[in-house]
Amino acid sequence: MADPDEAVGGRYRPSALRALLKYARPHLGVLLGALALTLASSVLALTQPLLTERIITRLGAGDSVRGLAIALFAFILFSLLLTAVESWLTERTSERIVLDVRRGLIRRLIRLRISEVDRSEPADLTSRLTADSTMVQYAATSGAIKLVDGTLHLIAAVVIMAVLSPMLLGVTAGVLVVALVAVVVVFPRVRAAVTRGQEAVGELGASMDRALGAIRTVKASGAEEREIERADKAAVRSYDAALTGVRYQVFISVVTGLAMQASFLAVIGLGGVLVARQDITVAVLIAFLLYLFNLGTPIVALLDGATSLHQGLGAMVRIQQVEEMDVEPATATAPPPRRIPSLAFENVSFGYGDRGEILAGVTFTAPAGGITALVGPSGAGKTTLFSLVERFYEPTAGRILLGGDDISGQPRELVRQQIAYVEQDTPMLAGTLRENLTYAAPDADDAAIVDVLERTQLAGLVSGMPDGIDTDIGTRGLALSGGERQRLAVARALLRRPGVLLLDEMTAHLDSRSEAVMREVIAEVARDCTVLLIAHRLHTVTMSDNIVVLDAGLVRAAGTHRELLHSDHLYQELVHNQLLTADDELTTGSLVS
Repeated sequence: MADPDEAVGGRYRPSALRALLKYARPHLGVLLGALALTLASSVLALTQPLLTERIITRLGAGDSVRGLAIALFAFILFSLLLTAVESWLTERTSERIVLDVRRGLIRRLIRLRISEVDRSEPADLTSRLTADSTMVQYAATSGAIKLVDGTLHLIAAVVIMAVLSPMLLGVTAGVLVVALVAVVVVFPRVRAAVTRGQEAVGELGASMDRALGAIRTVKASGAEEREIERADKAAVRSYDAALTGVRYQVFISVVTGLAMQASFLAVIGLGGVLVARQDITVAVLIAFLLYLFNLGTPIVALLDGATSLHQGLGAMVRIQQVEEMDVEPATATAPPPRRIPSLAFENVSFGYGDRGEILAGVTFTAPAGGITALVGPSGAGKTTLFSLVERFYEPTAGRILLGGDDISGQPRELVRQQIAYVEQDTPMLAGTLRENLTYAAPDADDAAIVDVLERTQLAGLVSGMPDGIDTDIGTRGLALSGGERQRLAVARALLRRPGVLLLDEMTAHLDSRSEAVMREVIAEVARDCTVLLIAHRLHTVTMSDNIVVLDAGLVRAAGTHRELLHSDHLYQELVHNQLLTADDELTTGSLVS
């Protein structure tokens, strides 16, 4: 991942500029056309003072100026027309560039490896897609055009002014050079402030995402003020960085404005002396003053272009950080023939970076078409095993075999097409119940949908909704209860008709009646599917064909419920302390004794 401090002090690595040019390159023809129009408009603007000087000279000589006046008026109109066309081309191209940037980021962000997502703030990643991409579009289009046009326009104006009066240009240059030095000294600080501001905006988005994503917990904990303070600090950092940048930009504007005024006064004073001495004519002095007056246009264009470029480079650094994150390769694979495979773990080990080893040589097999339960204390590595099966992470050692085939040698899409995963927190997507239900099986027909709704006891819920299955369930499915979300997640998994079904605490939010129904559903599904589940409720565990006890990343024991009650002390302890419910004591007390 890129070093977040690589832009501090106003220095950007060359790859940031190359990346910026990469987005502009497909539109190079249009951008060159827009630049040509801008330069043509600048040429017309540069000829206007010369035409004015000729008109004044002819008026002094009593000659006709009709042709020159018409030409001057035509030049002004044509210059405005060229500017309008250039603006349209530039704005259209800038929107196309930002579309390209965002499309690339969208594909990359969605395909990020889970390890990268776990290390990042989602809101900060989103800000790179929204705010940073906008800065890139202007840097690659109008910023670059202004930089080139401003430079050439300024050089051409200075050359013409030198031809008109080298002495007046010397006075002007002396004042402008002082201003230029001040601007060059300040610009690195502007760039650094822009970078800090972009990072602070990302932190602000992350703070609000944290608070709004767990708003019920925030309110129930009485933590509103703490979260407000946290987000407020990020907002203040963004404000401070922006204000610093504004101060420097104001300084630059004041210095350049003061330089222009000072040079204007100096030219009038010296020009008056030169006219009195008849070294130059009044017409030449007026033409020179017009060039000096219009000198602000290329200078402002240069400053705007430089500012846009530096902002774009700062944003490009942040976008590059995303582009350098590891992603899962996109592979087009045809859905495999449906089968009911076994799931075997052979000496599987894994650790999360600095957290040490979570799994240490785990070996067991979930037979095809049966129910295997994973039990163990928190932190034993149960959910981590599911993450390895889904290939969210890769084992550091060992193999996972799906139907006898090592999943590490298969495309991720092919592996995941055979598996359905019901997560512990049962996440829902903003949208309708239908969209969530068919998310993993978008081609499911109405008969299959009705069947799975009835099997998971959701048919009554759907019939009572205002728009039926097309009712919006709100952000993260908050219009549903925890139990309803749990059953919907199971229904979504069943609709996919997977070969392997992974269930992580799938009965955690269900009442006893709904749990009993869900156990019946799972028992039925297990006849046509391999089920591997994590459970803390005894009824769910005892219905399993095989139970694997995990402890500290190791398989401690395996067997049936009755076997483990007589052979494994940890399982006995789990039955008493975590799996046991009041009703269960009546049925298991004699077995434990």
